[in-house]
Amino acid sequence: MKKYILVFISLSLLTASCSDDSSKDDGAQDSFDRKAMLTHWADNIIIPSYDQFMSSVTALHASAENFTENPTVESLEQLREDYQIAYLDFQTVSMFEIGPAETVGFRGYLNTYPTNATAIEGIVEASETPNLALSSSRNAQGFPALDYFLYGVGEDSAAVLENYTSSTNANSYKNYLKMTSKRIRDLSTVVQADWINFYRDDFVNNTSSSATGSVDMMANDFIIYYEKYIRSGKVGIPAGVFSGNKEPQTLESYYHPTLSKDLLEKALTSSKDFFLGKSFQQAGNGSSFKSYLDYLNSIKEGEDLSTLILNQYAESESKIAALQDNFLLEVENNNAIMLNAYDSMQKNVILLKIDMLQALSISVDYIDTDGD
Repeated sequence: MKKYILVFISLSLLTASCSDDSSKDDGAQDSFDRKAMLTHWADNIIIPSYDQFMSSVTALHASAENFTENPTVESLEQLREDYQIAYLDFQTVSMFEIGPAETVGFRGYLNTYPTNATAIEGIVEASETPNLALSSSRNAQGFPALDYFLYGVGEDSAAVLENYTSSTNANSYKNYLKMTSKRIRDLSTVVQADWINFYRDDFVNNTSSSATGSVDMMANDFIIYYEKYIRSGKVGIPAGVFSGNKEPQTLESYYHPTLSKDLLEKALTSSKDFFLGKSFQQAGNGSSFKSYLDYLNSIKEGEDLSTLILNQYAESESKIAALQDNFLLEVENNNAIMLNAYDSMQKNVILLKIDMLQALSISVDYIDTDGD
């Protein structure tokens, strides 16, 4: 998320020595069936999640094309609906920044916020064709740019629609919007196809317990997503945890802030479901971080570590449920409960990043910016 997630030294590592050790059976760890877990992750969670997201972004681009060809109140509302569905579905795949997604910079291109409205308007005013393949354009595309195109270019729906119909820059707005939706669809197509065609087998067969093994890499990606992109990005940064000042302009879905809570809840639920090994849109759980911890009999302060983690997820869900839908108003007028939600999620950073990784004998492979 732009400059807010630059790399500094993590204070979390300094707290590790103060954390209660989770007990584990080192001998049992080596015999845990990592391949079965990786297979379940790939076939029942990750690939089905991408399949659903691909369907959503295909519908989104079709709506964008329809709107730009026939900009009406009805086509605008349909585009907004498909945008929200796709943005919510993105929360189920955003944590899988591994393999194909990492190669193309998937999350960065699709969800770098706040979007650079000034840069977008400069391109529109000049009637230029944006080069969305440039890494420097990440903050002027993706879902945050669509948030601006659909809600931020006018005070109400009529004013938004005017930009695509009677304004001098109407064609430029329409071209940029359509290019943005196409870019989302095209990158999603690449990632989905690569998972199916080759990366799935590489991922499943890479059962090594080293830092380059699939389990170790997925564990780190899972935790950095929870820590940086859910806890910090969606709550901590706009609430001013790191700067000391409220920064509502950094909210996800800033121009349509009533969606921010839904995005946060969907991301947190997706994180919890992955920890549990819950199959995507199917009944039942499979092999997972939870079952791995239980297999190792990982205990903290006399309780199962997996239970402590799930209880903390539940507490965070409760804190978030208490927030009003409009996060912009919440940050500006009642920021204390945003900070309460952040504090609750922070407790699971310790349990996941220190206690779980220690129990699984996995080393942290990233350095964060803000300390734990």
